[in-house]
Amino acid sequence: MRILELRSLSICAVILALAFAFATAAGAVEPPAAAEQIAGAVSPAPESMRAAATILGYSEGGELVTLREGQGELICLADDPKQERFHAACYFKGLEPFMARGRELRAQGKERGEVLETREKEIASGALEMPAGPTALYSLTGPAGSFDPATGEVTGANRTYVVYIPYATAETTGLSPEAAVGKPWIMSPGKPWAHIMLVQPAETEEEE
Repeated sequence: MRILELRSLSICAVILALAFAFATAAGAVEPPAAAEQIAGAVSPAPESMRAAATILGYSEGGELVTLREGQGELICLADDPKQERFHAACYFKGLEPFMARGRELRAQGKERGEVLETREKEIASGALEMPAGPTALYSLTGPAGSFDPATGEVTGANRTYVVYIPYATAETTGLSPEAAVGKPWIMSPGKPWAHIMLVQPAETEEEE
C-alpha cells in the first residue's frame, strides 16, 4: 500500500512539473532581434544622441542585458516584449544606479510604495547614488503596434519629457504640483527624485 501511495505521489509530481513547464513555455514571449530592439529603444531620444547611447534590451531567455555599449550620455531601455503596450525610455547615464535599484526591487516582488521608500532610505544613507543636479529622461508610451520595425518610427504614442531636480518643490521652482497634459508640472516634490513632467499626447505631437 505504501509503495502505491509513493508511486501516485511521484506521478502527480511529474504531471504538475510538466503542466508548469507547458504553461511557462506558452507564456514565454520571444524578444525581437537585437537590431529591432535597439531601433525602438532609441526612439524617445533626441536624434543627435541616439547613435552613442547605451542600449539595454532582452535576451532570448527574457533577461535584461546590455545590447550595445555606448559612449554617449544616455542609456536607453528597450520595449519589454512581455508587455502589450509599447514603452521605451532613455535617461541620463548618471541615473542608472537609481533605475537599476528600482528594477532589482520590483524583480523581488516589491510594490511601488516599498520600492520608493527603500530607495529614499538608501539615498539618504549614501548607499544609493543619485545625481545632485538636473538630469533628463525621455519616453514614448503607446498601444501595441506603435513602433514600426520596418521604418523605426513610432506613431500614436505619448511622448514624455522628464527633468529630475532632486528635492525641488513648487516653492523652489514656481512649477505647479497639479498634473497637466501638455504643460510642465512638478511630480514628487521634495523627494530625491522630484522632477518636472511634460507629457505630449499623441494626437497633438508635432513632428521633430
